[in-house]
Amino acid sequence: MAKKEVPVSHLEQFIPAGTGEAVLRYLHEYKVHLTIARERKSILGDYRHRTHHHNHRISVNGNLNPYAFLVTLLHEIAHLLTFEQHGNKVAAHGREWKNIFGLLLQQFVQNGVFPADIELELSASLKNPAASSCAEEGLLRVLRRYDLPKSHHHFVEELPAGSLFRTRDGRVFKKGEQLRKRYKCTEVKTGRAYLFSPVYEIELIPAG
Repeated sequence: MAKKEVPVSHLEQFIPAGTGEAVLRYLHEYKVHLTIARERKSILGDYRHRTHHHNHRISVNGNLNPYAFLVTLLHEIAHLLTFEQHGNKVAAHGREWKNIFGLLLQQFVQNGVFPADIELELSASLKNPAASSCAEEGLLRVLRRYDLPKSHHHFVEELPAGSLFRTRDGRVFKKGEQLRKRYKCTEVKTGRAYLFSPVYEIELIPAG
């Protein structure tokens, strides 16, 4: 996966206007080595704690819209602050991390950084933030509204039943029925059934 180090002074181009000073304060104080990944299929961000040989390291996908980038970066900064306070003695996404991440989010929500729809979803998650960046389905849906349009890219829930779609690894599926919160889809090549999150992003294969 391609990464490039980005000087923290250039961070403003990736995050919402007016948030640079608050974010940079954390990055400078803890001497964070920040990298931007062009695209990663399985994660939005990553954190590695400081050691005797390395500073704290955070990476975030650079193809995220500014609001998704900021939420993901705060998620990773929360890991940093949790490590500074508790070391490796607590669970990665345990109560301590959730409290810190919630306080970080609240700081930015209170300052009116986010549009109303994102702010509403973030406020609802402050009491128990998700372990994965942007993991709540509602938050993921509203954050996606601020992405640049991508031809033929949709959430599974947006497709009509029977539609064919391609996943990130190139496999082709046919959308089936909804089972509780997930959709049962059949892999065309093998005939095997898989369950997909309604907000799993796929590439629609046009009919015909």
